[in-house]
Amino acid sequence: MSLKSLMSFYQQRVNVALEHWLPADNINPSRLHKAMRYSVFNGGKRVRPLLVYFTGEALGVSVEHLDAPACAVELIHAYSLVHDDLPAMDDDDLRRGKPTCHKAFDEATAILVGDGLQTLAFYTLSHQENLPISAERRLMMLDALTFASGSRGMVGGQMIDIEAMGKQINLVELENMHIHKTGALIRASVKLGALACAEASEDTINKLDHYAKCIGLAFQVKDDILDIEASTEVLGKAQGSDEAHDKPTYPSLMGLKQAKQMANDLLQDALDSLQGFDKKADPLREMAKYIVTREY
Repeated sequence: MSLKSLMSFYQQRVNVALEHWLPADNINPSRLHKAMRYSVFNGGKRVRPLLVYFTGEALGVSVEHLDAPACAVELIHAYSLVHDDLPAMDDDDLRRGKPTCHKAFDEATAILVGDGLQTLAFYTLSHQENLPISAERRLMMLDALTFASGSRGMVGGQMIDIEAMGKQINLVELENMHIHKTGALIRASVKLGALACAEASEDTINKLDHYAKCIGLAFQVKDDILDIEASTEVLGKAQGSDEAHDKPTYPSLMGLKQAKQMANDLLQDALDSLQGFDKKADPLREMAKYIVTREY
């Protein structure tokens, strides 16, 4: 299968699984559940669930054992976007070409949507019945997701981002911000897929984690580049929004040409970390290339 076909297959699969876990919009409180579903099914590339599936596939894990971890990480990601778009944060009107949650509903509902999606993620991960791993291994999965989502992971990165707005920061500080804000959840996605394999060794998990660290940072570098080069129609949000919010970015600190070179260097580092893995890891290799070459 080509990467495009694999992505389509797993995107459809995780959407079906998300349908299973998300409450129907006719269940009370119906407005909240409708808004939760609006935010989760508002498009999206499903990069994080894909990484769960591709990592598990590389280690021989059956696909049905990866559905709940894939859903859990996407629910966390969806919640983070809802809160990130709020007036007190980035104050964005568009997400993936559609009105953001607080615009389609209201600000209070959007806050509760984020709360609901976050808690549903951990419920999903803890309630999958057919995962053939030990209770200790399942706790390791929960630990990985909670740590990546919290103040020492994604939320901490968001705080660093807020504090950096309008300030001059250096490349080390920018990298630290994005290792937390974007990279932590991408690393958790790969780790969840690895932990779903009971036989995965610590060395294997560490190599996959380095791969994930590289592509997580490359993902953000590419996002910064696209904010300059892609149109509002392609991005699904306002072009140049980072500059408008006076946000520090890789192109603003090192120049566009150097930012592109950094993305390519991170790609090579990610690919190098997969040496020794067989062809079952090819989707991970192709995903790394996709992250750096994508146009939106």
